[in-house]
Amino acid sequence: MTSPKLILASASPRRRDLLARIGVEPARIAPADIDEDPLEHELPKEYARRIGREKALAGASADGFVLAGDTVVAVGRRILPKAEDEATARKCLELLSGRRHRVLSSVALLSPDGTLREKLNETIVKFKRLSGAELSSYLASGEWEGKAGGYAIQGAAEGLIVSIQGSHSSVMGLPLYETRALLKSAGFAIG
Repeated sequence: MTSPKLILASASPRRRDLLARIGVEPARIAPADIDEDPLEHELPKEYARRIGREKALAGASADGFVLAGDTVVAVGRRILPKAEDEATARKCLELLSGRRHRVLSSVALLSPDGTLREKLNETIVKFKRLSGAELSSYLASGEWEGKAGGYAIQGAAEGLIVSIQGSHSSVMGLPLYETRALLKSAGFAIG
């Protein structure tokens, strides 16, 4: 059985690499261009689900399935931003230092007939209490650029994490268990 065509609604190289881990190669990359600002009073889980869904819908295609997702770092009800500058990354990491936070990763799969399948993964991550030197060193690495919550678990930040309860791939940007389940339910041939 050949797999239907898959369109990945993300320019993230991490998501492509993660898909390759489960033997999936998108036929096309078509990043969704949507407004990713949280709505007033929107809670982190609802925000993650909405953004994943909107990305999939924005990429709707009659010639393939559209896979989209979003990763949100949350402290309580607070949604942390993607760090676009060092000051934002510093604020995020200072907030995460020595405490637990949630990483919410949504995945949405839109079929050509308009059927939408969705999953959400919640993973709990705890950072060690960061010293000034550790914080400065991490910021100097530049790994935080464009990352939700100001860090990338697949890099040097992994050495600053005390514990993770849940999915490592979810924290990287795509929950592979949930993604695999959605693809299989849609008829993709996955080993």
